[in-house]
Amino acid sequence: MKKILLLGSGELGKEFVIAAQRLGQHVVACDSYVGAPAMQVADESEVFSMLDGESLDAVVAKHKPDIIICEIEAIRTERLYAYEQQGIKVVPSARAVNYTMNRKAIRDLAAQELGLKTARYFYATTFEELQAAAAVIGYPCIVKPLMSSSGKGQSLVKSVDDLRHAFDYGIEGSRGDIKELIIEEFVHFDYEITLLTVTQNNGETLFCPPIGHVQKGGDYRESFQPIAMKTEHLEEAQRQAHAVTEALTGAGIWGVEFFISNENGVYFSELSPRPHDTGMVTLAGTQNFNEFELHCRAALGLPIPCIKTLRKGASAVILSNIASSERPSYRGLEQTCEEDADLRIFGKPSTRINRRMGVVLVSGDTDADLDAIREKAKRLAGYVEVC
Repeated sequence: MKKILLLGSGELGKEFVIAAQRLGQHVVACDSYVGAPAMQVADESEVFSMLDGESLDAVVAKHKPDIIICEIEAIRTERLYAYEQQGIKVVPSARAVNYTMNRKAIRDLAAQELGLKTARYFYATTFEELQAAAAVIGYPCIVKPLMSSSGKGQSLVKSVDDLRHAFDYGIEGSRGDIKELIIEEFVHFDYEITLLTVTQNNGETLFCPPIGHVQKGGDYRESFQPIAMKTEHLEEAQRQAHAVTEALTGAGIWGVEFFISNENGVYFSELSPRPHDTGMVTLAGTQNFNEFELHCRAALGLPIPCIKTLRKGASAVILSNIASSERPSYRGLEQTCEEDADLRIFGKPSTRINRRMGVVLVSGDTDADLDAIREKAKRLAGYVEVC
């Protein structure tokens, strides 16, 4: 049995804990607030700010974990190198987590060192720098914090009149110590995908069937698997995903995001060194292992012989439409109880407007109509009310 220290205890962390415990592991779930979803199922828990390096050191010293898993961005990630030197396994690796928690590092690696196709981009720490970059890139363009999650601080800038709000919103939405923005060209794409990529200790890389997703304000609203793609586009996405994960090193699952243009090909967008929110669709039984099981097996060094497509599936999120409230309840759960459907309420102890509180999962046979599965998931999710 290994002791796993989980840094970040949201809904993705909760599913990881379940996967780890099914393999007989001991998990300590950490987050900045009491009662986070993963804490509800973990063996132990710790509450502290992971941006406090001394507190992080103290928790590591107390629990002496064999493995550290990072689920969120707001972590004093430079400490991870020291933990690796102490013999603790960081998943996928300290290098990977440090690079991918910062959009600047991962974008420069992808575009400049590896030569992957990306949107044109600049960085800005001042409003004047943002104005100058927008003048070069043109409109519309995208403005994001270098460090954030779930679309926080992200704006679509349609004209010069939107720049001030985009700058203020981006800085406000930044996580950690980095107060810098990336401004990038708006890519006219036909669809976007997440390619879940699994790297293993034996050097073999596996790919899950591609996941289509729809985002609003930079945060995912629905995902569906497998999305139909041209063979050459899928192969190019796999090539790029392999290149960037190999450069970052380590074993685990990666959520690699791409824009797909039928005319202009595949654009690398972003990468997460952990299970991806759009990958919750794998909980619908679309694969022989869901993304959390794959991440856990790779972290433990257990061989994964193959990833098989079993069914088509879709996920649709349940959002809170009420402001801050403690101990929320839910109405309409009985209306989601249809054939081939499942419901996951994450158990978050409080709400805010548009906070993701649960997800509806729907599946169908491999010859089923994926669009119909998507519409069913969205319809069922619409029945659930956070109150």
